[in-house]
Amino acid sequence: MSQWSDRAYALFEEQQRDRGIDLAWVKEKLTGLQIETPSWGYGDSGTRFKVFQKVGVPRNPYEKFDDAAVVHRLTGACEAVAIHIPWDKVSDYQKLKSYAESVGLKIGAVNPNLFQDDDYMLGSVTNANPSIRRKAVEHLLECVDIMRQVGSNALSLWFADGTNYPGQGHLRRRKRWLQEALEETYRALSPDMKMLIEYKFFEPGFYHTDVADWGMSFQAAQKLGPQAEVLVDTGHHALGTNVEHIVSYLLDEGKLGGFHFNSRKYADDDLIVGSSNPYELFLIFYQILDAHLDEDVKVRETAENIAYMIDQSHAIEPKIPAMIRSICNIQTQYAKALLINHAELKEKQENNDVLGAENVLRTAFEIDVTPLLLAVREERGLPPDPMRAFLESGYQERIAQRGVGGSSW
Repeated sequence: MSQWSDRAYALFEEQQRDRGIDLAWVKEKLTGLQIETPSWGYGDSGTRFKVFQKVGVPRNPYEKFDDAAVVHRLTGACEAVAIHIPWDKVSDYQKLKSYAESVGLKIGAVNPNLFQDDDYMLGSVTNANPSIRRKAVEHLLECVDIMRQVGSNALSLWFADGTNYPGQGHLRRRKRWLQEALEETYRALSPDMKMLIEYKFFEPGFYHTDVADWGMSFQAAQKLGPQAEVLVDTGHHALGTNVEHIVSYLLDEGKLGGFHFNSRKYADDDLIVGSSNPYELFLIFYQILDAHLDEDVKVRETAENIAYMIDQSHAIEPKIPAMIRSICNIQTQYAKALLINHAELKEKQENNDVLGAENVLRTAFEIDVTPLLLAVREERGLPPDPMRAFLESGYQERIAQRGVGGSSW
């Protein structure tokens, strides 16, 4: 670190020691934070109005891994890459796995696509047509097989199934068809695999969606068994929803399996993580880190085995810088949450000190963690400023030879 950075960290260290914070533990947790990036986050994506194609976008899954490897080398925080089928379909998945490993990565969650086939216009696993439901289940089973080939342990499920008008579909029958599809897929999982069930309260169905909220995901997972858990997408809630409360509830039930991190202002905007409401992200991490200290072993194990993933649609942003910014924003809010004095907070809560308890959280949130992040990156041999390192690397200029018109998603 520079002389200025050394002085800043020394002051930071003294201040946190005075607050009773164990910085060795904080650094250990911060170093261990891994966030899975999505292959589709490196491809062209857009809104329902337009996909703006950009220069240098990957043309195939291998080039997506090349870009993801750059993000990981600069941040040290995203070793795994989620794939989406058929967006990342290849003829030889062992070759894809080997290539990922050759650039310092591994394949993370496998995501089926049950929303871009014409047959799924009126639903996939909840379609009134049994042959279409069968087609959808076969695709789910195909993805489980792909998981075995690439060494993935997570099947990430989001269903676009829903209706636009009252009476369009029979809601109870659709619920049963969904559960039947989940049960057949669940039975195909290997013992080391888990199924993550995502929910979304609207879109593309505007009257109802078949998995509309965390309660529906939770109940489906409960019925299936211990290998099924809930996936929380931070953009999949109605405005004003207390997401951290949902996180706390699922932690206590041992059913919080993973996150799709993004940011939103109005709906499922899929913006850069932390760009709209960083305090919410901080409070989510507060609930998770508090669960790390729980007396209940099941709660602690759940908190320690959460799959952190990014799910974003970079419609106007350059792809790699947008991903780096998201990773850095997550690291920042996680670092702040690590500085919460839980013993002090517990005392305030037990004494019903409303403002005192809130102030414990507010104090941690308002701490400038730049010296901490710089110190951790230096100790790991990483660039102190990942974004600047990327912009100065020349990588963006080198991939320009790919031209325009790469892979959409």
